[in-house]
Amino acid sequence: MLATLLTALLATSPPPEEGPIDLPAFATRAPVTTVAFDTARFHVVASERAEQPARALGPELETLRDEVSALIGRDWTGRTEVRVALGREEYEAMALPGSRPPGWAVALAWPGANVVLVDARSIATAEGKTTLRHELVHIALGQLGKDWPRWFQEGVAQMVTRETQFKSGHYSTMAIAIASDRLFDFDALRDGFPERPQDVEVAYAQSSEFVSFLFSRYGPEQFGELIDLNGQGVIFEQAFARAFHTSLSLEETEFRKYVALRYPWWPVLFMSGSLVWSGSAFLMVLAFVRRRRAVAAHRENQKRLEQLEDTAVVLLGTLPNAVNDDGGPIVDPIPELPWRITSIRTGS
Repeated sequence: MLATLLTALLATSPPPEEGPIDLPAFATRAPVTTVAFDTARFHVVASERAEQPARALGPELETLRDEVSALIGRDWTGRTEVRVALGREEYEAMALPGSRPPGWAVALAWPGANVVLVDARSIATAEGKTTLRHELVHIALGQLGKDWPRWFQEGVAQMVTRETQFKSGHYSTMAIAIASDRLFDFDALRDGFPERPQDVEVAYAQSSEFVSFLFSRYGPEQFGELIDLNGQGVIFEQAFARAFHTSLSLEETEFRKYVALRYPWWPVLFMSGSLVWSGSAFLMVLAFVRRRRAVAAHRENQKRLEQLEDTAVVLLGTLPNAVNDDGGPIVDPIPELPWRITSIRTGS
């Protein structure tokens, strides 16, 4: 019942951004009129309408790349192309050939091509900057290595951007998944994430938690060694074992113990939806528990009274002059009648 209640509390939300898809050859010129300019490590291609926000973005791109490089301990070589569009029509036109950006996406990355696409309208917002930083992490991993597990890519991106830090939705997702035994094995998240929005939320949340868990245990140096080994062609699981001196399965076992203690379920009652709704849910649970206890106590009291009455009948049968309140002799009670002893009088 607890798992059912917690699952009902989980508010559905739009699915997180899908991970990058590597595409082969791509057109360097978008089918819209564009302007281009370079920074130290970026080649910026913008539509004419997006030129002004794109030029303002140029210096910030260098800062964002410095932040990403510092956190993962590595910078990638070459100049990354950033395409800046204004509006949905330009955004789709400037995407790489063969791809169609999801309707909810404001930034996308193609790591193999070293290309990022961003909607200029999102640049001025804090959320837009976070999304762009997220996509640069995908570029970094794609340029520094290959065949990264999906959970590792998304976990590193969220750790770098701190997207889930202090978010009640993240806590609720983790706590409910743990209480209802809905955490995925990481082997199941290697090649992709599930399709159902509720499952996607769990996959993103546990990926973020697992990467942060590993980083806190092994630190940036061993994390950097993992990235280097993968870049040298060592498959991920072997690179993991060589860098961390343990196996992925053992770390996953320790991780499950860790999050079970870190995310108890009861605070979810105060986080899901409005305060009124949460309070109502808590009162419903409290009322249910109190009612169960009251019913149990009432049944126990009835049982005790029946036992006392049966004992009294047996005892009264041993008194030669015992009579009822109406003066008649005590006889064995008939089970079908509502007979009850109210007092005992004996003849003198």
